[in-house]
Amino acid sequence: MRILLLNGNTDAAMTTRMAALASQALPRLGLAHVRLSTATARFGARYIASRSAAAIAGHAVLERVAEAAGQVDAIAIACFGDPALDAARELSGLPVAGMADASLRQALAAHRRVALLTGGAAWVPMLEEFSLSRGWPAERVLVRAVAPTGDMIAREPERALSLLAEAATAALAEGAEAVVLGGAGLAGLAPALQPLVDAPVLDSLDCLLRGAAGAIPTPPGPTPAALGRTPSSGLSEALAARLALA
Repeated sequence: MRILLLNGNTDAAMTTRMAALASQALPRLGLAHVRLSTATARFGARYIASRSAAAIAGHAVLERVAEAAGQVDAIAIACFGDPALDAARELSGLPVAGMADASLRQALAAHRRVALLTGGAAWVPMLEEFSLSRGWPAERVLVRAVAPTGDMIAREPERALSLLAEAATAALAEGAEAVVLGGAGLAGLAPALQPLVDAPVLDSLDCLLRGAAGAIPTPPGPTPAALGRTPSSGLSEALAARLALA
């Protein structure tokens, strides 16, 4: 199975880091049959930390999705907040998993209430809205964040562990039964955080890989003839061509 690991941030070093972590995780997750390729957003924020950056990332993600047509069996959007998740499913017709969506689905399948823990305070309302949009109310998903953003945590992960442990422990006191450690910058930190937290800690990259490997293809939409070919301008050649077929 061929899975595209698609980073909606423009930080190529982060893509390389996640690819290395993912390659190590595949045998452990029972996914040794998976072959990974990677792509990084060509434009947008180095690390998404605002609504505006997330909106721009959606366009960048769709451009890469269009380029991957016919080359992979599934797509894993390795960027928390899952920019353009539903649009990517529509555009590609492939199984597409998002880091936040896959993590919450897996966590909530086993626990009544989970804490979604990430870096950067601006993510709290964004992820609360995201959770609600996927059908999970605050009664089931507690969104919490530490002050350092995900890219800061990725650069100095050891310095963030105590902050993450404190936030996770507080969420458990509010009724959470498990913690999702979410975000590209926090990938790989779950094993280090687990001994500090008295509840299961899930790594969002692990969840993403499981989700992409088990995702169901998007049913075909209306044919181009039924939709009519909508003209576009200013888009990449691959995205413009794909929109004409979606």
